[in-house]
Amino acid sequence: MQGNLPPEAQEKIEQLQDLQETAQTVAVQKQESESSLTEAQNALDELEGIDEETTMYRQVGELLVETDYDEAEAALEDTVNSLEVRLETLEKQEDRVQQQFESLQDELESLLGGGVGGPAGPGGPGAGGA
Repeated sequence: MQGNLPPEAQEKIEQLQDLQETAQTVAVQKQESESSLTEAQNALDELEGIDEETTMYRQVGELLVETDYDEAEAALEDTVNSLEVRLETLEKQEDRVQQQFESLQDELESLLGGGVGGPAGPGGPGAGGA
């Protein structure tokens, strides 16, 4: 069917496909960041229950290097803060991609006389309904 489409519509479809790939990439990065954040927060929670005099180690590449409580706590807090910022950035990027996708989809529907995105089309927020 795509062979019958005007060049402008074909270009919009390709842009939609590119945006879909971008959305998938962002979703994977977001999931990985959420997992890392949970892990770092759990480590920080565990650290609170440890005696400050306990010998601790941190991983540096393939090595474990001795560290003290304050350094370990500061490093974990930095990691948590960085991951929270990264997650916020990814959520904004996810929103932008979604908005671009919806805008392109509307343009394509206008170009084709509203024949795209019917019952078999993609769903989601703003996809229509009662």
